[in-house]
Amino acid sequence: MSEEYINEPMLEIFIYETSLQLEQLEQKMLENEDTFYKEEVINEIFRHMHSIKSASSMMLFNEISKLAHSIEDLFYVIREEKPVQIDYSMLSDLVFEGIDFIKIEILKIKEGADASADASELIQRIKRYLEQLKELNPSLARVEQAKVDSPKKQQFYISNNKKVEKTVHQHSYQARVFFEEGCEMENIRAFTIIHNLKDFTTNLQYEPSDIIESEDSVDIIRDTGFLVSFKTNRTYDEMFQFFSQTIFLRDLELTELVLEDSELELGSDPPVKKFLGQEEQKTGNVAATIISVQVQKLDRLLDLVGEMVIAEAMVTENPDLMDLELDNFQKAARQLKKITSEIQDMVMSIRMISLSTTFQKMNRPVRDMCKKLNKEVKLSLIGEDTEVDKNIIEHLSDPLMHLIRNSMDHGFESPAEREQNNKPRTGTLTLEAKNVGSDVLIIVKDDGRGLNKSKILQKAHSNGLLRKAESEYTHKEIFNLILHPGFSTKEQVTEFSGRGVGMDVVANNVETIGGSLQVDSTEDKGTVITIRIPITLAIVDAMNIRVGQSKYTIPTSYIKESLRPKTSDLIVDPNGNEMIIVRGLFYPLIRLHERLHHAAERSSLLDGIVIILENDDKSFCILADELLGQKQVVVKALPSFFQGSHKVSVLAGCTLLGDGSISLILDIPKLSG
Repeated sequence: MSEEYINEPMLEIFIYETSLQLEQLEQKMLENEDTFYKEEVINEIFRHMHSIKSASSMMLFNEISKLAHSIEDLFYVIREEKPVQIDYSMLSDLVFEGIDFIKIEILKIKEGADASADASELIQRIKRYLEQLKELNPSLARVEQAKVDSPKKQQFYISNNKKVEKTVHQHSYQARVFFEEGCEMENIRAFTIIHNLKDFTTNLQYEPSDIIESEDSVDIIRDTGFLVSFKTNRTYDEMFQFFSQTIFLRDLELTELVLEDSELELGSDPPVKKFLGQEEQKTGNVAATIISVQVQKLDRLLDLVGEMVIAEAMVTENPDLMDLELDNFQKAARQLKKITSEIQDMVMSIRMISLSTTFQKMNRPVRDMCKKLNKEVKLSLIGEDTEVDKNIIEHLSDPLMHLIRNSMDHGFESPAEREQNNKPRTGTLTLEAKNVGSDVLIIVKDDGRGLNKSKILQKAHSNGLLRKAESEYTHKEIFNLILHPGFSTKEQVTEFSGRGVGMDVVANNVETIGGSLQVDSTEDKGTVITIRIPITLAIVDAMNIRVGQSKYTIPTSYIKESLRPKTSDLIVDPNGNEMIIVRGLFYPLIRLHERLHHAAERSSLLDGIVIILENDDKSFCILADELLGQKQVVVKALPSFFQGSHKVSVLAGCTLLGDGSISLILDIPKLSG
């Protein structure tokens, strides 16, 4: 790759826009694969491939360009000649393989590797498919011959060889393009337009003319727009459609100029059309309200807001102000707290991202595995508009992909087996998200064969995983045994296996973002796997407590209640484990002094405070010395040198309190384990 032609801003735009187009293309293919491709779908696939071809050619990624060009050729024939006999299944397979190839190459580019894998084998298969298409539709061959015999017929197809159309260009146009505010690198976007126009225009001129050489061109384009004039054989509507496909287009003014030798009557008005963005179509001349921002800037903004929350607490809770009556200060402090809270809520809302993109990605593995495993499964998405913090979404794709593949592999029966069991031939795999308090539940549910409890217990027994008699295990405890490392009841290992293999990795990945995973199943009815995750990890409501001379923090979402029990409420089971009776219910008791290895200050039950915690369906109590109060805290990661500490297994992070002291955040799921 030549440094002369490739620079970082252009590469960033190429990666972002190509990835976006691939996602849109894949989703459009999945939505229409079960039926014939409608005309608008064919046009959209053609446009996406043309854009990818042009962009990759400009960036000198030739293999991507060649492949996109061959798919573009294929859909050009389908679009223009409308063949009757089409093998849509094979067509989809070829396009999906092409999408996968380009995705892998884009990933290489992101990682700085050489993106030059050979696409010739796939290109040849696409060409063979096109030949088969002509054999199935003899009219196509006649049309191709007619094109050779009738060169006067005007064609607007853009070839990859960038040969300018040979006929005389009869139309002259002028276009002024405005990009969306905040899209950045407007000069490079303008260069992309010029690069694509060169394929089918002459007399191409543009202002500013030094869009790459001069950095001042960015400001000019932002202020006055990017002005382009050219000649072409394309009609006005075709040119308007060409410019309308520009990414981050805010405004477009396209005018057809009247030439001196034109047949237009003098005084006749040339067509002028103005592009209206989605917002403008609804509200008139309202400017675009969406801008793109780098993720690093959002992360930095969140860090600063976190520091501001800490600083606000340090000011309002300063020990020097204790026992002082400062009415004006308290009034100003309340106003500061209100504004700080609103800024914090706004920043958090900016970071919230819908799960729809993550959910939509699951359509593809379901589709591919149905073909490879000869199964019929329909994916149902519910609550995909549910929003969570972007950092959490980044950790969700892999666990969800693993659960989907496991359900498809041996959760679902074959169509024939389903019919024998009086089930519909087509199974249903449901992916659902919903808000529950400060958490989000993600549910993966299938109506397959379910889990066999006896096989699970047998495997657990042979692996030495049972800690009590088999009869004492509840249904959920039995099913959760599959989360142990290396646990699997599958007899044959396939490329997709298995529901147990790697499930411990899934559980660990979910736990790293403060979540938990539960498995439930009914044999011959199906399996339900529920992932509970927090909406955000950055700033949480929490209760601060004291244990000895140290301070600890517990997220309030886990706290059920706190109380001072009587000595009579404490019992000890035959194994020496302490339990507290609260309103007839028994709760295991954990003395934090012992678990965290602190010198006991108030080891007596009457002197300390008991906090009842609840994590999923498991409840327990902890004994602390004192409740310090409820606050919003900023979660900070533990320093790396803590990794060797014996305490770190029950710590989820740390936070800075208003008095400047550090409080460690307890990991409640691990504390209860």
